[in-house]
Amino acid sequence: MYLSAPEATDTDIEAVVAAMKSGWIAPVGPSIQAFESDMCALLGVRHAVALSSGTAALHLALKFFGVGQGDCVIVPTVTFGATAFPVSYVGATPVFVDVEETSWNLDPDLTTSAIKDLEASGRRVAAIIPVDLYGTPAQYTELQALALAHGIPLISDAAEALGASYEGRPAGSLGDAAVLSFNGNKIITTSGGGMLVTSNQTLAEKVRYWSTQAREPLPWYEHLDIGYNYRLSNLLAALGQSQLSRLGELVAKRRLVRSWYAEGLNHLAGVSVQADVPWGESNAWLTVATFDGDLHPNAAERVRLALEEQNIESRPVWKPLHMQPVFTDAPSYLSGVAERLFAEGLCLPSGPHLTQEQVMSICELIEECLAA
Repeated sequence: MYLSAPEATDTDIEAVVAAMKSGWIAPVGPSIQAFESDMCALLGVRHAVALSSGTAALHLALKFFGVGQGDCVIVPTVTFGATAFPVSYVGATPVFVDVEETSWNLDPDLTTSAIKDLEASGRRVAAIIPVDLYGTPAQYTELQALALAHGIPLISDAAEALGASYEGRPAGSLGDAAVLSFNGNKIITTSGGGMLVTSNQTLAEKVRYWSTQAREPLPWYEHLDIGYNYRLSNLLAALGQSQLSRLGELVAKRRLVRSWYAEGLNHLAGVSVQADVPWGESNAWLTVATFDGDLHPNAAERVRLALEEQNIESRPVWKPLHMQPVFTDAPSYLSGVAERLFAEGLCLPSGPHLTQEQVMSICELIEECLAA
């Protein structure tokens, strides 16, 4: 049993076949425009650019905002490395900030301290990248006010959060720009792919230009800028558009799976399943259980191994980036929340195909492991 297996329907298959039969097998075609248009309508933004990955979207957003050598970029320490890697692509330094207790997202108070310290030392903070971890939205009101006060672009990493909401606004519609991911294990998938979404027309046009090798509109290939081969293919966009049409159904299924886990685990002392936060609704991309370290020492790893013996995939919470060898020298502002979450948290199978019987079976295995 996989952690977050993709789900493809006959309708998805028919959409890809139809795109092939249309003759638009070449990279850019009408399915891309349709996918982008549907995403704009869903999120209430003006522009969307379908790309090869969420990482590519972050890279080009940072490039547009002029982030470069010597700059600092605020990144939550609890996230996948792909949030920070593009910061290195443009020559800037990621500054890792701990997360707050409620949503496990970027801590606004620590972010404020980090910006004040960095600016006082003469460093330029060129961007803030909040992450909507596991589909739960960050505290955007505080973070946007902070970014505005210091004149810093806010780029929302909503790669895990499509279908979630913050105070009624869709994840992906917040900040100066947002990035989405359609990787194989996400809420919707194009096998591999991502998107930049924004209401900034200049940003969208520049990203579209750079992502198609920065080709000038001439009969021959002419380049005034360095370009990138970052555009999503027409065939994958057809799959994405089909999946997007049932996003509500997919989110509802994952939220139902999470509710089953809560039913099966929350009665256990020292065990809790992450729930919605007061300011928003999660898409429950991954259900995460935490095990109190005093009551259940090393429980997350013991449970992971017990599930693995039954061919059930689970995964530790993202290892904090300030603990990653590749970022040993990066500055960090820590409270201890991230390291505790890494020690005590476990992501459980969360795909929309799961049945209540399967989830309850996993809960029984967890309870037996803890009792042992």
